Amino acid sequence: MTTAANTPDAERTRDDLGRLRPDLVADYEAALPGARAAVLGRLWGAIGREPLPGLGNRSTRGGRLTVTLAGGGTLTGPAAATAPFAETAPGPAAGRSAGPDAGGDAGPGPLLDSPDGPVGDPVRVARIAGWPDRFRAELANSVANLALARANAFPTPTLKQLAADPEGLATAEQSVVDGHPIHPGCRTRTGMSTEEVLAYAPEHRTIVELAEVRVPEDRWYGEGPPILMVHPWQRDHVLDRHPELRPTGRTRPARPLMSLRTLAPVGRRSQHVKTAVDVQMTSAVRTVSPAAVRNGPVVSVLLHTLATDLPGLTVLRETFAGAVLVDGEPSRSLAYLAREAPRQAPGEVVLPLAALAQPALQRDAVGTGFGGDPVAFLTALARTVLPPLLVMLHRGVALEAHGQNTLVALVDGVPTRLLYRDLGGVRISPARLRRHGFTLGVPELHGDLGTDDPDALRTKLLAAAVSGALAEQIAVLTRTHDVAPDLLWGSVAAVARDTYARLGTGDTAGLFGPTLPLKATTAMRLAADPLDDVWTHLDNPMAGLR
Repeated sequence: MTTAANTPDAERTRDDLGRLRPDLVADYEAALPGARAAVLGRLWGAIGREPLPGLGNRSTRGGRLTVTLAGGGTLTGPAAATAPFAETAPGPAAGRSAGPDAGGDAGPGPLLDSPDGPVGDPVRVARIAGWPDRFRAELANSVANLALARANAFPTPTLKQLAADPEGLATAEQSVVDGHPIHPGCRTRTGMSTEEVLAYAPEHRTIVELAEVRVPEDRWYGEGPPILMVHPWQRDHVLDRHPELRPTGRTRPARPLMSLRTLAPVGRRSQHVKTAVDVQMTSAVRTVSPAAVRNGPVVSVLLHTLATDLPGLTVLRETFAGAVLVDGEPSRSLAYLAREAPRQAPGEVVLPLAALAQPALQRDAVGTGFGGDPVAFLTALARTVLPPLLVMLHRGVALEAHGQNTLVALVDGVPTRLLYRDLGGVRISPARLRRHGFTLGVPELHGDLGTDDPDALRTKLLAAAVSGALAEQIAVLTRTHDVAPDLLWGSVAAVARDTYARLGTGDTAGLFGPTLPLKATTAMRLAADPLDDVWTHLDNPMAGLR
């Protein structure tokens, strides 16, 4: 399924385009240097801040970071470029020979120098660091797919266009070209051919046919009829091993959202469908776990109840989950979830924070809603995002509110409400729920959702919402509006102080302490189990602002 044999690198993608889309070849070749630089920039950021294997001491002098390698030699580059969400910049220089393939690729600045010359390819950096072939193949595929996305990109829609679009959310999500903002596997799709990426990836603004498959009743897990909704990639690559599963012949046209495997059926704006796709995207193979199937509907009821008195927060419920039983257990490869879709009022735009972080859309919101004042925009955004998340944490639920899971509604550029989707990454504290008077009973939690560890709860929320989603908004604002980041972080701190003044919670130490957590995505990918959370810690720009 997810094999490197069907994971094209830049050269193979170019050859595929010559057959599939010759009109894109020239733009693809022009996009390759920038794609290499973008992936290497993400990798250099991880080298500078994450606990990666094969790395030794780090030292900074004169704005240059030097990292020693366990196998000998060093990597040296601009320290500022290791900050999350940093712009691509001339980067690391190798302090030893990288061998016969150490030559660089022309691009926006030599990102790695060695005695054999400049190197600008993240795959070669990974080889110098001694990381495995599979990881190098993932980086090569990420470069190829990122270049392809940029070559086939359309202009970013305006807020006015999105407000007038009945499927504006899908349009906004499909406008996100570069993928994960700090993961070097931002566009990795291990196991997908170039043709399949063009057919199924959201950045190519495609429509796919969601298939219905009939399941024998004694093999079905779920309360509804035994019909499995199957992504077309999964239909073509997995179903042939299960002859007892019979396609009904009925399909639903649907638009892939940012995650690729979650689909918005065309003309049915009340529901989204999260499917299983046995393809590795960023760090994980995107199946639907038995825990997700069991947790989704019952946890949805819990979170909806907890948020009932928070008018600024809508938790998009997972209303149904179904799976095929294999050896008595729900199969992660043959499962799906149905989720509520956001309701978009007239004149309203609903979009993920990751889409709002695109410079064109963010600039549109700042100009339309705030007369070009970035501090006023960020303050309003923080007032929309932080209070409901901190209240939910106080009550016992840490939402993994990163840029893809967290949506905001805008009216004339002004943030008005928060929406949250995808319950697989939340953490729930039964003890906090009981302490705050939740009397309906805590459902049985499967997998790793349940914890009473306050540090685990705070880390899950703060790494996603503050070090992730809000920090990305701030990084983009500082570049596009020439505003000091301290001013922006000060507005976030003020919103948090006001919220904590009402709550009187002990969680303030996590938000105003000396460091903030951030998920170490590259370390997770290089670990034995890429699904186990690994964290790094960054200097907190709000330290001392309590």
